[in-house]
Amino acid sequence: MGTDTSTADGDKKNLGSHTLTCPTDEAVKQFKYMRRAAAFFIGGAGDKESYYGFGPKNNVARAQKSFDNSVIQANYAPGVKSYHLGYNQVIGEENIKTNVLQELCKSDAVYIVGHSLGGWNGAHLSNHLSGLGYSVKMLITLDPVGKGALVGGISNIYSDTPQPRAGLWINILAQSSDSNMSDWIAGIGEQWRLESGPNVNSIMDVNHEAAGVMYTTALADGKSALSYMINSVNQHFRGEM
Repeated sequence: MGTDTSTADGDKKNLGSHTLTCPTDEAVKQFKYMRRAAAFFIGGAGDKESYYGFGPKNNVARAQKSFDNSVIQANYAPGVKSYHLGYNQVIGEENIKTNVLQELCKSDAVYIVGHSLGGWNGAHLSNHLSGLGYSVKMLITLDPVGKGALVGGISNIYSDTPQPRAGLWINILAQSSDSNMSDWIAGIGEQWRLESGPNVNSIMDVNHEAAGVMYTTALADGKSALSYMINSVNQHFRGEM
């Protein structure tokens, strides 16, 4: 399976080299952009920090790196910020305020990519931010986990099933023909298997831990989750959405 990290030259737009600020920021700046985007990559158990002695593995950070590289290629780096968070950093109002809201302006385009337990809590985050009036352009859930009672009892995740709200929702279920330990762990946590809801719903022959592969591999329509996301960023900065 190949990866798709390219961006068409025609979609590129040079935004300069200054750091973006909110349009409401009254501080004197050399230059101020009116468009910004923020991408939150939310990891699962043992991703950003140790989980009962397991990890950190930084699985979703591999997806984040692919996104950051594509943003640089498209010359959008000054206007786009990405953040690597743990699933337990986006649950509850105080955590969301500290780790998410303080990084955002209301006019920002918001993207959420969640893996494993991060997919579960990230889906909840999409609903929460939409309810506050933020524009969640895209939610990408990479083999989301959280249905099991056991994992809910030992992990800081929401107990109720998420009700995502986003302009586009892409979900990828990992179903490997060559299972490893990560698939066994995901089975204990119980994968969130979706028959309806996502705009793009795909099954991929990969291990649960392979967040970066799920994010960059072409789906049935020939586009990867990364391609969808970069195209959306292009449209945002061109004022088309």
